[in-house]
Amino acid sequence: MIDRLRSGLARTREVLNTPLEDLVRGKRPAPAALLESIEEGLLAADVGLETSRRLIDALRSGGHLEGAESVREALHAEILAMLNSAGDAPEISSKPWVVLVVGVNGVGKTTTLGKLASRSNAEGREVLLCAADTFRAAASEQLEAWAHRSGASFHGGPSGADPSAVLTDGLRASRARDLDVVLVDTAGRLHTRSNLMAELEKMCRVAGREVAGAPHEVLLVLDASVGSNGLAQAREFTGAAGVTGIVLTKLDGTAKGGVAVAVVGELGLPIRYVGVGEGLNDLLRFDAGEFAAGLVEPVPALGRSE
Repeated sequence: MIDRLRSGLARTREVLNTPLEDLVRGKRPAPAALLESIEEGLLAADVGLETSRRLIDALRSGGHLEGAESVREALHAEILAMLNSAGDAPEISSKPWVVLVVGVNGVGKTTTLGKLASRSNAEGREVLLCAADTFRAAASEQLEAWAHRSGASFHGGPSGADPSAVLTDGLRASRARDLDVVLVDTAGRLHTRSNLMAELEKMCRVAGREVAGAPHEVLLVLDASVGSNGLAQAREFTGAAGVTGIVLTKLDGTAKGGVAVAVVGELGLPIRYVGVGEGLNDLLRFDAGEFAAGLVEPVPALGRSE
């Protein structure tokens, strides 16, 4: 898993490590120029302006930095501390444990749901996939196919049905069958569409009436390749649906993986999972230490062949 994460972060890591490589080669000897170059690298990796400045300020105030190794070690430590600041995922303490999965169109929600179902099933939990996206053509059929593939149960409704009504029926079915986890697909929506965001608020209220404390988690799926635009999405979805965690998909092949640091640093939202490929096992549980090392490798020194 560590190798897959490192591979997925390769382009982002290249962007961030370039200023440090330049220092090794004597291209940027002045500390001020180095910090400016590192800030440029952070921005290029879509760490975001506010979070980049916080990291640079921490480096500047953290003491005398001598050479690339100490700078890299300090940057790695600051990113790790920031990623750890959001806390751990909640323990599953209710039955059924209800998780809403939200996000804009095309980020990979349905695929993520199938992978989450597979993970839960492998952990010995009985899962229901609930197709509350009743508007996108073939959305229900796609989710049902993922249910078969992941070993989960499935509940759907007719095309065009009220999503909250489908959710209500799905939650009642899960209680009747004494299932452990309900993963709810929702329609992709632009974060700027207030009427669709209001529908999400309604679904959260409906879930709470059917199951105490539900939804227990609201996971926002973000496409890593959109970079800083993910911050705007996270702000709007958090306001409408009370997002509790992020699933960062399509991390492989993008140079914008720093958006994970921005989401945690600016919004305080924890990253729960990262997607590094299309396979059933390519959704990895987020580990702050592995992610920070994948972005900025700690000492030993740069320039060593791997």
